[in-house]
Amino acid sequence: MNLLFDFTVDKAANTIHITREFAADLDLVWDAFTKAEMLDQWSAPKPWTARTKEMDFREGGRWLYAMVSPENVAHYSLVEFIEIHPKSSFSTRNCFSDENGNPKNNAFSLVNNSFKAGAEITTVYIEKKFDDLSVLEMMVSRGFKEGTAAALGNLDDYLLTLVTNK
Repeated sequence: MNLLFDFTVDKAANTIHITREFAADLDLVWDAFTKAEMLDQWSAPKPWTARTKEMDFREGGRWLYAMVSPENVAHYSLVEFIEIHPKSSFSTRNCFSDENGNPKNNAFSLVNNSFKAGAEITTVYIEKKFDDLSVLEMMVSRGFKEGTAAALGNLDDYLLTLVTNK
């Protein structure tokens, strides 16, 4: 199955738009984006791994996690949940942090994740708006598109195992 992946950079608006289809139902895709035990299975591009330190998926809650290199070096990020509409959308404020969730700098992004169910496909729309163009350009230059594509490919593989095991 050929699933849509669109990654568009809008420098004028400091925004990255991502559209991605998944061959799974809405409930499963929603859970994969909102449950720590599932996020840890797919959200890091291989050979990196994701490791959740804390997860509180509610408005005002947060997800503190690390991307861990093959050499076991951890790079932490903090996701703060702003607004949640179950099985429809959630918005977050994201930044790089230390292992306790203290921001490393003043750079952050606001992210809106929207989910749309189809007959056999769920489509996820991600809008990532950066507070500063230089941060967007740094992320793109460091392989954000390729890393995102790889992680979402991991999600395809992970969802396939879940659907197959049903």
